Amino acid sequence: MDITLLYFDDCPNWRLADERLRELSAERPDLSVTRHLVSTPEEAERIGFLGSPSILVDGVDAFAQPGLQVGLSCRRYPTPDGFEGAPTLQQMREALTGA
Repeated sequence: MDITLLYFDDCPNWRLADERLRELSAERPDLSVTRHLVSTPEEAERIGFLGSPSILVDGVDAFAQPGLQVGLSCRRYPTPDGFEGAPTLQQMREALTGA
């Protein structure tokens, strides 16, 4: 399964998502994780970047929700403990199971 972490440098939340993806990779050797730096608003528009971090599972944003705007912005995720800068490890596991 191919996982792509889309991010931009000015958002610190991508590091949390990256750390959690590394944990998942240790659990699941079938995962191939790549990181993609989105560096311009034009690129964000071209690829449909919904904010940093975005996690694509086999090319599909696993956490896309209606109303998200394309662009270079930090993304917030609803978790059981409130909004965070990245999905929880359990939410990521569930997204992979449903993919």
